[in-house]
Amino acid sequence: MIISSEQVSVGHPDKICDQISDAILMECLKYDKSSRVAVETLIKDNQVVVAGEVSTKHFFNLEGIIENVLEPYGMTDVVVTNLLGIQSPDIAQGVNKGGAGDQGIMFGYATDETPEYLPLPYVLATRVLEKLMSLGHPLLGKDAKAQVSYDYERKRIDTFLVSIQHAETADLAKVKRIVREAMMAVALRYRQNLDFKVLVNPTGRFVLGGSFADAGVTGRKIVADTYGGFAHHGGGAFSGKDPSKVDRSAAYMARKIAKDIVREGYTKRCEVQLAYAIGVAEPVSVYVETFGTSRYTAKQLEGMIRERYDLTPRGIIKELHLLDVDYTKISCFGHFTKANLPWEK
Repeated sequence: MIISSEQVSVGHPDKICDQISDAILMECLKYDKSSRVAVETLIKDNQVVVAGEVSTKHFFNLEGIIENVLEPYGMTDVVVTNLLGIQSPDIAQGVNKGGAGDQGIMFGYATDETPEYLPLPYVLATRVLEKLMSLGHPLLGKDAKAQVSYDYERKRIDTFLVSIQHAETADLAKVKRIVREAMMAVALRYRQNLDFKVLVNPTGRFVLGGSFADAGVTGRKIVADTYGGFAHHGGGAFSGKDPSKVDRSAAYMARKIAKDIVREGYTKRCEVQLAYAIGVAEPVSVYVETFGTSRYTAKQLEGMIRERYDLTPRGIIKELHLLDVDYTKISCFGHFTKANLPWEK
């Protein structure tokens, strides 16, 4: 049984949009903790469109925020279209009373196969891109994707794939050597085989990248943000949303619960689903799946969750300190891969 998982890098156009949306969110929360933010960004070439709803006491320079995000990618002379409005008073009415800002289902997942309690191929794909970006190598660009195909029956990496932007004059053999070395280092770190199939830039060339090669949109990499395809996803994106939005906050809490359950030995794999109704504080349902790896029933675990955790939006924000998190630090490389985050502790 070979299962594949992928990750994308900081210069991927969708991730650039996530970074812009989260930068706007942080600018608002920095000066006004009661800000309500739901921002979507679209980018193509040097054109940036920002749309959504923002209610805040802080007056911010949208163009300046966007320029700061794009500067590391060498992007200048950016044209910004501002389509921001204020949050609907009908939605605000429910949120102000402590209710959820929308209906929806959120999932959290954990597995004991890695120290991060995340699926191994997902972790490998993430770590190799982090390593490549940390090199700051002049031949390599910031737009990249990685994919790992893992053979769970034989407990080995089958195929390791990386497509990474490179300088136009780069020696392609050298690029491949740099990437292969990064693959090997990550595989060794997780005590995996080194005789896997290596694919680096299968098309042979990857010079044009970022928004000049493809359009980007906030929230289009929600699977790469979470569990790499190993778990369900409710469909709601995280970036650009303040924590009153259960799309973000409840997904973080569901992850914490799933991780706690696995870490404490109740099961080896766990998926938690939380569901909310707009304007209602308590979840309308809590569901747990342990994939046959627990001696406890789903009903027992669900009862424990309801007793142990405050699942109201206000309770989640308080327990996870969500008004104090720097969301710009988690826009890329997954929202559950960094050990210092409140929901990962």
